[in-house]
Amino acid sequence: MLRRPAPAPAPAAWLLLAALLCDCGVWAARANKHKPWLEPTYHGIVTENDNAVLLDPPLIALDKDAPLRFAESFEVTVTKEGEICGFKIHGQDVPFDAVVVDKSTGEGLIRSREKLDCELQKDYTFTIQAYDCGRGPDGSANAKKSHKATVHIQVNDVNEYAPVFKEKSYQAAVVEGRRYESVLRVEAVDADCSPQFSQICSYEIVTPDVPFTVDKDGYIKNTEKLSYGKEHQYKLTVTAYDCGKKRATEDVLVKISVKPTCTPGWQGWNSRVEYEPGTGALALFPSAHLETCDESVASVQVTVELETSHIGKGCDRDTYSEKSLHRLCGAASGTAELLPAPSGSLNWTLGLPTDNGHDSDQVFEFNGTQAVRIPDGVVSVNPKEPFTVSLWMRHGPFGRRKETILCSSDKTDMNRHHYSLFVHGCRFIFLLRQDPSGEKKYKPAEFHWKLTQVCDEEWHHYVLNVEIPRVTLYVDGVSHEPFSVTEDYPLHPSRIETQLVVGACWQGGDLHMTQFFRGDLAGLTIRSGKLTDKKVIDCLYTCKEGLDLQVPEDSGRGVKVQANPGRSVLTLEAEDVGQLEKVMQHVAYLNARQFPTPGVRRLRLTSTVRCFNEATCALIPPVDGSVMVLQPEEPKISLSGVHHFARAASEFESSEGVFLFPELRIISTITREVEPNGEGDEDPTVQESLVSEEIVHDLDTCEVTVEGEELSPEQESLEVDMARVQHQGIEVSRSNLGVVFTGVDTMASYEEALHLLRYRNWNSRSLLDRKFKLVCSELNGRYISNEFQVEVNVIHTANPMEHASHMAAQPQFVHPEHRSFVDLSGHNLANPHPFAVVPSTATVVIVVCVSFLVFMIVLGVFRIRAAHQRTMRDQDTGKESEMDWDDSALTITVNPMETYEDQHSEEEEEEEEEESEDGEEEDDVTSAESESSEEEEEGEHGDQQPANRQQQLEWDDSTLSY
Repeated sequence: MLRRPAPAPAPAAWLLLAALLCDCGVWAARANKHKPWLEPTYHGIVTENDNAVLLDPPLIALDKDAPLRFAESFEVTVTKEGEICGFKIHGQDVPFDAVVVDKSTGEGLIRSREKLDCELQKDYTFTIQAYDCGRGPDGSANAKKSHKATVHIQVNDVNEYAPVFKEKSYQAAVVEGRRYESVLRVEAVDADCSPQFSQICSYEIVTPDVPFTVDKDGYIKNTEKLSYGKEHQYKLTVTAYDCGKKRATEDVLVKISVKPTCTPGWQGWNSRVEYEPGTGALALFPSAHLETCDESVASVQVTVELETSHIGKGCDRDTYSEKSLHRLCGAASGTAELLPAPSGSLNWTLGLPTDNGHDSDQVFEFNGTQAVRIPDGVVSVNPKEPFTVSLWMRHGPFGRRKETILCSSDKTDMNRHHYSLFVHGCRFIFLLRQDPSGEKKYKPAEFHWKLTQVCDEEWHHYVLNVEIPRVTLYVDGVSHEPFSVTEDYPLHPSRIETQLVVGACWQGGDLHMTQFFRGDLAGLTIRSGKLTDKKVIDCLYTCKEGLDLQVPEDSGRGVKVQANPGRSVLTLEAEDVGQLEKVMQHVAYLNARQFPTPGVRRLRLTSTVRCFNEATCALIPPVDGSVMVLQPEEPKISLSGVHHFARAASEFESSEGVFLFPELRIISTITREVEPNGEGDEDPTVQESLVSEEIVHDLDTCEVTVEGEELSPEQESLEVDMARVQHQGIEVSRSNLGVVFTGVDTMASYEEALHLLRYRNWNSRSLLDRKFKLVCSELNGRYISNEFQVEVNVIHTANPMEHASHMAAQPQFVHPEHRSFVDLSGHNLANPHPFAVVPSTATVVIVVCVSFLVFMIVLGVFRIRAAHQRTMRDQDTGKESEMDWDDSALTITVNPMETYEDQHSEEEEEEEEEESEDGEEEDDVTSAESESSEEEEEGEHGDQQPANRQQQLEWDDSTLSY
């Protein structure tokens, strides 16, 4: 312990000492005149595992009332006034005590009352006072206290804690062929409070023979260039030491993956995606990741393009007829289709080459030598009234000559063009000459547009709204104003008829075609009397397939999204690559058609990455892929109902007529393959089963045609309640060939419309039957139903008087045959037999044979009676004639019957041979017809046997009487 020498006595003390020496006696100082004295500040150190505090300077309290220690030659009496009785600590929650070691010297020490923890509190500060043992003159306690001294105590740390790593494991990835200054950093901490024991002084890689090292700060780096082919991943064990050389209790695992040489670009995407119809949106890049190779990226722009120009007319759209599409989009009234699909009544496009496919629209090809004349009455255009021309066109740069799309010109005598639409190079030109009845002054007549779309060999949709003097052109839904308008004088009045031609222009004066068109056309229509608004134009142009993006609310923050109207191009831009990747994972392909066009849709992904210096820092190669739209399950449209029925002639001649399809049923089914369940999946002998499933979809056409001769308008017709049919959105067109129902509507609506179709014939005397055929289709003939045939028989009622006389003239054994004919008129007409009205060939032959048999019997009876009369005359001549009578009797008795039986058997053999030959030739005889024929034959034989027996008895009786 440190001791401080006692202070030298003051001058007054010397005087007191001298007086005492002079008196040569003992003096005792009893008065407590002075306070104890302490140092102003003390500093102490205490260890966590110890309670003794080492102070600097030592804790010693001094008091002037204490005796002089250096007067060795004198006897000194020590008094209590100079002793130190104790120390007192001041402070809140101070875990220390101060005790007196030696009262006479004032020496003391400080110690802790409890175990100290440096991690909880590293130091303490408090004040301390000393007080002596002095008493007053009367002997009462009169202790004096020193001033308050400040004590600072520091708790020394003990290395009781080991280093602990902040993470349970670490992982990182590096690119092969590079040496990194730092791959990753491991970090450990120590819970000790002192810098010596709490600091981590070193790290060590425990795993031997690895190409990595770690420094004292925990940074791991590779010592050589790594190779992906040699090792894909390294696993290291790392430990840590604090400055007290204490090792971590648990080592940490570090995984370092080696990647191939980094190439910027998109990763985790499939180059081919299969789309199953009817499944909704399909994500194209569900796991896409953009690798930027650790570049400092400031922004990324990505463009996704869906290429569908080879599908249909630029993309997958509904392939109904153009007239039906206009009706669906709200522009049905007044629309005339100039290039319809060839059919029985609309056959002027029959000679044009087409795409020969039903998966897409009907596309007509014009090669520069073909054109079609539109029949009169299909469309009528009045220049004074508004009208709209709409078409799809694909045209290339085929030179500088004029190519006419549509032209209305003089049919004869002159070459005047009343209105026409043509292309000239890359110019789109419309000509409209004013009517001669108008004002005689110059008016706008020729409108020019210069468009790259005209000659880029791609499909484009053109809509021309004409309302003179203004003409507006829409190309793919975007309006374009003409850059040049030429005025002209109205046409001179004339009575020459006009000829409308598609694909060229008719020169009436020269009687030949000119200005042929080269390219593809589809959906050419003219709507008279009305203009087409923008909403309808967009509806006609909109694709049924495209890119779709549905981003959740919690994703895609800071990502800008732009899409073109056709949904074929999608652009994304963001500063955060991670947010951009989240949005990219929601980019999807969607086809809204129930039966989409199968095939490949090309997909292209282009990216631009910019760094903070506004330069392109990472070149991202474009990504090419495809979406494969699978073949949809083809629906089978089935028509069913009553195929054959008969009605009285009066019903055909009535005003109501006969309903042809009263019980018609239209259904559509698809066939699916169902895989076996359970253990059958592994059994190669178990085959997949086919399941037929009924579905619901629309129809766009049902055509009823007449089998055999065409309808004769003078005596027969097919009629339908037009008001009820048009209310359902279905149009009806009639001709001598039949009736055509058109319009996109449900199968139930077509059923109801066909139930209303009836057949009338107001001159049915010469009519025995009439046959009709019904065929329905969907998507402009892409899916066609079975041919449903209906045969209608006419029942003619015989005259009552003639019927009575006919009955009286016939023998009795013919009555059953006649009775069966009478019963036939009252049979069930809802399900008749085909031979119920017209007698069969076998029946006619049987009647003729029976008539011949009757004739032979009558002839035999006549001959018997004549022979009997001759015999009576011979008996009068003599007895010798008896033998002659016997011979004649034998001749009369035997010969007629033998002759009849021989003839009858020969006739039956000939009939059997003829019937067998007819049976071999007629393979289509039904089982019902065969059964009826057998019943008729059995009835015939049953009627003949009693007649033969009766005839034989009559002959025998006549013989015996003589």
